[in-house]
Amino acid sequence: MYPDTRPRLLAARSALVAGPLLAAVSVVFQPDLGGTSRQMLAALADSPLATVSAVCFLLSQLPLLVAILAVGRLLQERAPRLSTWGTALGVVGCFGHTVFGGTSLVYVMMANDAQHRGVYADLLTRIQSSPIMLFSVAGLAGTVLGFLLLGIGLFRTRTGPVWVGPALWAFLVVEFAGSSISRYASYLSVLLLGAAFLALAGQLDHTSAREVEERDLDRERLTGRRA
Repeated sequence: MYPDTRPRLLAARSALVAGPLLAAVSVVFQPDLGGTSRQMLAALADSPLATVSAVCFLLSQLPLLVAILAVGRLLQERAPRLSTWGTALGVVGCFGHTVFGGTSLVYVMMANDAQHRGVYADLLTRIQSSPIMLFSVAGLAGTVLGFLLLGIGLFRTRTGPVWVGPALWAFLVVEFAGSSISRYASYLSVLLLGAAFLALAGQLDHTSAREVEERDLDRERLTGRRA
């Protein structure tokens, strides 16, 4: 079942493009945040574009949420269980990352107060071992499981190019496992996500646009008959 109105189709296509684009901007401008809490705050303070990175990460969650809903709609008819669970878990992932994104903006503000950076470093250490991090866990788990199930659904139903599902799986491996090996893994992961979502946007272009046009023609014919 595809987005069945022109506004929904436009929203789905826009989200599939905007989500990876905002995520890419966030990755490009994100400073190296390894090390202790004090070193993390110093890196954020030294980076003139750390705020841009944090804002883009937060903003990317809205189009990614819409994109996940659109992909779930694509699978609803031929893979209803994968669609339901994949969409639900993906929504949980976006929610968790939204909370984490808001916290990241607070970190940037803390980093810019050099006079009290030691106090903020201690606070940051306590935050990272507090229940607040459960939202980060929800973002991680929801994204991994949601994209995994949606990728399986896309591959099994042959929705879009055959490589889209495996590309989403590769995105998960590179983003959440490769990032511990190389700082450049995030660049590759966002390219994989962008390629998969652009292919799905193209699928919407070829299928949904035609269905919407046919529906509009049917409505015009019915209106003409009634007149």
